[in-house]
Amino acid sequence: MLFNSWSFAVFLPVVFLLHYVGRRVGWQVGILTLASFAFYGWKDPRLLPLLLISTLVNGVAAQIILTPTRPLATRRRAFLAGLAFNLSALGFFKYAPLIGPLILRGTTTESLAEAIPLPIGISFYTFQGISLVCEAWWCRDRGIPGLAVPPAGAPLGVRGWFHAKVWFFKAFFPQLVAGPIVKAQEFLHQIGPKSFAHIDWDGAARKLALGFFLKMVVADNLKEGTGILKYPEFTQLPWPNLVLLLYGYSFQLYADFAGYSYIAQGLAKLFGYTLPDNFHHPYLAASLTEFWRRWHLSLSSWLREYLYIPLGGNRHGEGRTYFNLFLVMFLGGLWHGPAWSFAIWGTAHGIGLALERWTGLGRHVTEKPKWTLVHIARVVLTFHVVSALWLLFQLKEFYHVIRFAQAFFTAPFGLERQLSYVLVLFSLPVIAQHLWSAAGHRVGGPGRFRAGSPWETAAYALMVALVVVNAGGPGDFIYFQF
Repeated sequence: MLFNSWSFAVFLPVVFLLHYVGRRVGWQVGILTLASFAFYGWKDPRLLPLLLISTLVNGVAAQIILTPTRPLATRRRAFLAGLAFNLSALGFFKYAPLIGPLILRGTTTESLAEAIPLPIGISFYTFQGISLVCEAWWCRDRGIPGLAVPPAGAPLGVRGWFHAKVWFFKAFFPQLVAGPIVKAQEFLHQIGPKSFAHIDWDGAARKLALGFFLKMVVADNLKEGTGILKYPEFTQLPWPNLVLLLYGYSFQLYADFAGYSYIAQGLAKLFGYTLPDNFHHPYLAASLTEFWRRWHLSLSSWLREYLYIPLGGNRHGEGRTYFNLFLVMFLGGLWHGPAWSFAIWGTAHGIGLALERWTGLGRHVTEKPKWTLVHIARVVLTFHVVSALWLLFQLKEFYHVIRFAQAFFTAPFGLERQLSYVLVLFSLPVIAQHLWSAAGHRVGGPGRFRAGSPWETAAYALMVALVVVNAGGPGDFIYFQF
């Protein structure tokens, strides 16, 4: 079910009312869990068994790991089994179409490997399952905050509450299919009775207005222009339009994914929960290192805590540190999809991060930088490097990326006006958002657009109005494919 669909416009108020009809936490968690599974299986109920099995396995593994009376060897086996299940499920459904043909080439089963479907959101809820079993293992006797194993002999209802929390954590519909990736320690302690009177209406409205605006007005309209960014169609364009296509797709990708994340945060607030921030004006980054502290923060945090640090981080010398950076980004690239283009994308970022660490260019990341000419030049350069690498998301064949680069030198000078108008007009909101942040006029700060001011209210009202009158053609969120 899409956030920008009429079915969701009916689904949300029904679930909202049912959630607050009952004041007991058991009722509220039960309603949201059932609604989340209905949300996930709305378009294709065949997706539900894998989510159900994943939730059950992770819940049982976490319970065994967190039970103090269990032998340590049993708890370790449960931890390893939980990890193995999550990685195997992700590997089979996501990477069999990539690796299978290489292994089975020339056999009668090669086509079967390529035909394995990719369950929507599997990357996100599998990472949450890994988070659950890892944190259970790290905490063990202390227990994960908000998730205590009931003592032996406890009533059935008390024992069932442990699994009810796990099922709710794994399936919470606002972030189920495209994040933010929520870690167990960030969410489970929030589970409790929610009151209608304590809803953060202001915060929810801001997130929802900005999210739907970025998705439906910016991203969906840019999609109408960037649809020509495919081979061989782009070879017919003059080179100024190729530049605008590169910028337009970069802004579209940001608006689409950030829009989803803001909507997810706003929806969670309506039900009394807080999801982590996922974006912080990433195109203001002055290095790739800073970019990954601004873009898809929940993935960056997950990779750092559950992969980079367990690999040794920067604790075993410079050579090992460079290897860890490269490996984490390579795997982070493959996380995005079963295509070698994503592996190349991750490899390029990994090499860039290692080079920045070696040269020192990745240091000195600050919240309020001095906007000197050197800093502006670094921001512009980083934006162009990031945008050029985004081509690997749209052009899955590396040969097509090379043809795009060649087109800059062979395409004639000129301008396709209608395409240029669409790309420029609907890129302006993203540019304005970043420039406003660079100027230091953040929400809550000084200036006419401070929180609660009439100017700020008018800005959000304008965004809502544009959602109604100028939305683009509805479509899936780009990160659904990951």
